[in-house]
Amino acid sequence: MRRGSWKFRILIGLAIVAFAYINRCSNQEENPYTGRVQHINMSADQEIAIGLQSAPEMAQKHGGLYPDQRMQAFVDAVGRKLVQQSYARETPYRYEFHLLADSKTINAFALPGGQIFITYALFSRLNEAQLAGVLGHEIGHVIGRHSAERIADSQYWQQLSMGASVGADMGNVVAGIGQNTLLKNGRGDELESDELGVYFMIQAGYDPEEMIRVMQILKDAAGPNRVPEFQSTHPDPDNRIEKIRAAIEKYSS
Repeated sequence: MRRGSWKFRILIGLAIVAFAYINRCSNQEENPYTGRVQHINMSADQEIAIGLQSAPEMAQKHGGLYPDQRMQAFVDAVGRKLVQQSYARETPYRYEFHLLADSKTINAFALPGGQIFITYALFSRLNEAQLAGVLGHEIGHVIGRHSAERIADSQYWQQLSMGASVGADMGNVVAGIGQNTLLKNGRGDELESDELGVYFMIQAGYDPEEMIRVMQILKDAAGPNRVPEFQSTHPDPDNRIEKIRAAIEKYSS
């Protein structure tokens, strides 16, 4: 490669990296509900639009919605109680709670903007207070804007990877660093949502100790061969229980 061409590539790569960094710094804001400063590059309306657009596809992947309307209504009632009895009702998000037909996958998740799902496989193992703990945790993901934050992080690392690829052919290395960072932040998201879930349970009149029992249910479901914490986006259930106990003490005092 000619020397001039190599220098030009370096300059272009540095320019891309600088643009990514400046753009990230300019999209920094404090979450009014958690107090945490986040790098986010979309509005609440955009989050809601993404969630509504993605919801049908996500439901289809889990066999659609559970056919019993009474159970659907029960999930919705518990979810709405959590929202109405807490500051979640003051947020701009459109909370909708869906019971999925999937009877094999133990899971619950939230899309940006307030679309919240729980599989029948998990729902069938829970009492009402435990269901409130799970839904409260997912509301925490929405209020914490975790999906929007991860999207911004992903775009940032993609830009850095592009700059490194152009400038020094090190894109794979930078991309690897980005993935590790996303993994670490994912665990932080779960712990933040656990704490918020405890708060929502207490506000709605549910026993927050039931959140600890949810962790035991998840631990038992994973079995002895569960993925080690350092390989997972979720903290180990035992570590989560410790943080949940601290949250119970914090919000019950």
